[in-house]
Amino acid sequence: MAFLETVGSIFRIEELRKKIFFTLALFVVYRIGGHLPTPGVDATVLSQAFSGGGLLGMFDLFAGGAFAKASIFALGIMPYISASIMFQLLGSVIPAIKKIQEEGEEGRKKLNQYTRYLTVVIATLQAYGTATFLNTLNAGGQNVVTMSSAAFIPLTVLTFTAGTIFVMWLGEQITARGIGNGISLIIFIGIIARFPEGVVEVVQGVYQGTGLGLVEVAIMVAAMISVIAAVILITRAQRRIPVQYPRKVIGRKVYGGQTTHLPLSVNSAGVIPIIFAQSVMFLPATAQQMFPETLWLGNFVQDWLNPGGFLYSIIYGLIIMFFGFFYTAIVFNPQDVSENIRKNGGFIPGIRPGKRTAEYIERVLTRITLPGAIFFALIAILPWVLINQMGINFFFGGTGLLIVVGVALDTLQQIESHLLMRHYDGFMKKGRIRGRSY
Repeated sequence: MAFLETVGSIFRIEELRKKIFFTLALFVVYRIGGHLPTPGVDATVLSQAFSGGGLLGMFDLFAGGAFAKASIFALGIMPYISASIMFQLLGSVIPAIKKIQEEGEEGRKKLNQYTRYLTVVIATLQAYGTATFLNTLNAGGQNVVTMSSAAFIPLTVLTFTAGTIFVMWLGEQITARGIGNGISLIIFIGIIARFPEGVVEVVQGVYQGTGLGLVEVAIMVAAMISVIAAVILITRAQRRIPVQYPRKVIGRKVYGGQTTHLPLSVNSAGVIPIIFAQSVMFLPATAQQMFPETLWLGNFVQDWLNPGGFLYSIIYGLIIMFFGFFYTAIVFNPQDVSENIRKNGGFIPGIRPGKRTAEYIERVLTRITLPGAIFFALIAILPWVLINQMGINFFFGGTGLLIVVGVALDTLQQIESHLLMRHYDGFMKKGRIRGRSY
């Protein structure tokens, strides 16, 4: 009953209700665009020619099935993510970009604008590679492309690039006027959209005797539930550092004199390392599309960079760990935290204020980030190994589950904040509505 009351209270808050409906409306727009075909592509022949496996299959997962359909949103949001990665990496080595990052809100707006420009460039290159790739596909003696190359490639480049820009705009609108992180939610809804298809395929395989048995399905479901529970546990895990604030007497009032804590999350970066790492792993497949005549590159991608392969797993896991540390360093600065504690007269018991405090916080953060990064790398890799061994549909891969669970938790926490601000009980509390201040 408490949960139902909490859900009901969401729709009693006008501001939150509008944000949720606005987000859902843009989801519908995104899913409609994912089914609009690109001119000059025979969808029937394309479905026969596209295997849906390997890196291209994973790319299609992130695009919500739009890539396999060659729809106008075929590239999805990945060019924007690639552009974001480049600027964040460049910010750590180029002083001019780092200075912009440190300019606060004005610098963030300027950097976002530069990211949009770079997104157009990357989307154009990927669109050209994809158009070239589609132009070479055929099945049953029929070509996927039904028009001349001179007309198809420029038109497809324009269509795919415009589609990516529109998807980027949808994500930004969700972030600004909806609920949750728009870019992450775009990927989230794309992955969720593929789950029913995967479930149907597994169920059909069980009934027809061509897929998994009931015991294997039960093991798979138990494994998924265990992974989800473990991801939630690690995502919400914190190391709390005690902080002591001395008493201050101003006039007749006494301030401070309390012990609080500094919460350090085991996974401060959220699902960003997973998304960034997958974006990097798409680069070889993109290069293969742009240069289809390069046989050694195609063989390398197919033989060594298939999800679940040894080299793929090693590289993917290391990149996830790298971005786990890298993004944590961006979102959490021990120097700034130490300075804020010192300015407010606080201190960590047994640690000198200032430099020593910053070093202590950084040391603790590194120690808890390492096991968290290793955990998420293993969760992202191991299911792929099991999938290859058991022949399970790739929609149930660890990467998809990590992103879905992580984004869902982040969105629920934002809804929780809105509820608590309006004096309602959140999802994590039991009880009745305490008041109405909307």
